[in-house]
Amino acid sequence: MQTIDLLVIVAYLAATAWLGIRLSGRQTGLKDYFLGGRNLPWWAVCLSVVATETSALTVIGIPVMSYLGDISYLQLGLGYILGRVVVAFFMLPRYYDGEMVTAYAYLGKRFGQSTQTTAGVTFLITRLLADGIRVLAAAIPLKIILDGIGINANYFTIIVVLAVVTILYTFIGGIKAVVWVDVAQMFLYVGGGILSIIVITSATGGGWFTEAAEAGKLSMFIFEGNPISTSGSFIASLLGGAVFAMASHGSDQLVVQRLLACRTKAEAQKAIIVSGVIVLFQFAVFLLVGLALWGYYDQATPDSLGLTRDDEIFPMFIVEGLPPGVTGLLLAGILAAAMSTLSSSLSALSSSTVTDVYARLKKTPLTDEQGLRAGRWATIGWGLAFIAPAMVFRSDEGNIVVLALGVAGITYGGLLGAFMFGIINKRARAADANIAFVFAVAVNAFFFVMEKYVVGEVWVAWQWYPLMGVLVTFAVGGLLSLRHSTPAAPVQLTEMQR
Repeated sequence: MQTIDLLVIVAYLAATAWLGIRLSGRQTGLKDYFLGGRNLPWWAVCLSVVATETSALTVIGIPVMSYLGDISYLQLGLGYILGRVVVAFFMLPRYYDGEMVTAYAYLGKRFGQSTQTTAGVTFLITRLLADGIRVLAAAIPLKIILDGIGINANYFTIIVVLAVVTILYTFIGGIKAVVWVDVAQMFLYVGGGILSIIVITSATGGGWFTEAAEAGKLSMFIFEGNPISTSGSFIASLLGGAVFAMASHGSDQLVVQRLLACRTKAEAQKAIIVSGVIVLFQFAVFLLVGLALWGYYDQATPDSLGLTRDDEIFPMFIVEGLPPGVTGLLLAGILAAAMSTLSSSLSALSSSTVTDVYARLKKTPLTDEQGLRAGRWATIGWGLAFIAPAMVFRSDEGNIVVLALGVAGITYGGLLGAFMFGIINKRARAADANIAFVFAVAVNAFFFVMEKYVVGEVWVAWQWYPLMGVLVTFAVGGLLSLRHSTPAAPVQLTEMQR
């Protein structure tokens, strides 16, 4: 690690803040700040969606999967595409009906204030925990870098610096800044993955690919094992991945906010479907990085390389195996992935806080100016709040990708179930949906806690959490709805409640 690498990283942080502010434009109201005036091109939204869901978890976590195993993680990408198609034609039209600001406004229209607020608060808690893990994922390689050049920086300091820079351009520029910076960041981290493959191939002569094929590491489809408890099985990945994508892209404000910023519903549909194809390509790139590293390090285990976490394998190569300058560029790519997700989360959290919670609880109508001011203060508050969960999850020694997806999956099933339940069951009332939602979250939380902290083994693979939550929601809510003999009347939302 050379001084030039540190300079490249510092230059990247400064350029990111400047670019976000420069491209943001003037924010005059809530819909400018949270939806970019509904005037963003579909291809930019598409790339922003990809950058948002990728994060540093993909960059440092997915190579580990092929390094220690094979490329079967690609099965999940196929499920993601299938789930996106369902969201595009089944859920998006509901959001564009009435020009809503958040995904949870639909629940407010269907069931009323209590359900919208419950879903909004649940999203806030889930996103805080899941993205706290993503911030940690970015801090891991930075810690290795700084240790390598003799700078003794702890995780807390690194996480604070990341949060402050991201808060800066999100606070000033809103969703416009987030989307356009996401576009630039996506090209940076994907280019970094491809560059790593080229460097390793040049150093090893390309033999790593043949060795991986001979070792059976190019296996993509897995049909063995119990599909309920085997997370890598084809059925769990395809069906579970499809439902997971329906939840993350159809009921998570993090993604829905971007889709609502498109000019038309047709452009939003195009953006979400194409994003699935790009994500599958990204998975392939970083799985190939893992296979290349497996050959580069002569099939050594992370323990034998002196690593304390499996996730450190790619960051170690970046620091030790790349020429000066290129190391800084690749590490900037990891930062890009982390900050794209963090900025997206800040924007989504602040929009949900203002629209789904603050505006619903405020006794007097919220003006556009008040909403904009509250949104910016919420951006600062959530940015600082990310620090706590990032520090809490630091001690976890499992795969950081699976950890983050598992945490998100706890509530995804209940959220998706509430949406689909409201669309399909016309008789259901707010109490039915709220009780069913709580049951769904409790069931998923039970399995997560048992696996992580009690029995230490997988009873239900994380891919099944969303589907399990949907089934529980429909079962409990359906039984409760039998009390009513007539369809429920839709709730009329005010402009600020949308």
